[in-house]
Amino acid sequence: MSKPFDVQILVTLFNQCFESSLRTRLVPGAEEPLYQPAQDASDVHRIYSTRDYFASALHEISHWCIAGEARRLLVDFGYWYEPDGRDAEQQAEFERVEVKPQALEWLFSRCCGFPFKLSVDNLHRPEEQASPVFKDAVVAQVHGYLCGTLNSRAQQFALACGQFYHGPQWSLEELSPADFALSWL
Repeated sequence: MSKPFDVQILVTLFNQCFESSLRTRLVPGAEEPLYQPAQDASDVHRIYSTRDYFASALHEISHWCIAGEARRLLVDFGYWYEPDGRDAEQQAEFERVEVKPQALEWLFSRCCGFPFKLSVDNLHRPEEQASPVFKDAVVAQVHGYLCGTLNSRAQQFALACGQFYHGPQWSLEELSPADFALSWL
């Protein structure tokens, strides 16, 4: 029997992994995604994902997994973001900085058995397609993660997702670079 793609499952998995150890909590339901660092030692860091969207939660977790310790002390990790309506140059910059988080989101999606869709995140131009350079870079990054560049937070969360969705014997070795082909994007 397949398990549902309910964002509350991700909340439980993420919070079990990181709420105590790294004082970080996943909170769905926001109008816009946001990372809010703790205000003081008694507070927790919060990753806000959009509404109840499973993919939004995976994407925001991906950003958190990539952000280093110093960036995790900054609102939205101090990242640059240009909202919808980007011109071609801004869109190219967006794609450049989104390679790692989208590759990690794809890996997490596969751990859950959830369909992944590469995002150009430019709703004002719905005809906008991901550039071939972006697609190639995302595929190469996933392959890099699978070959050993996945950090411990990403490994821990990927394993928790995989074991929840596929059983306690599941491991990251279940994934191979062949599972992540350009033709899937």
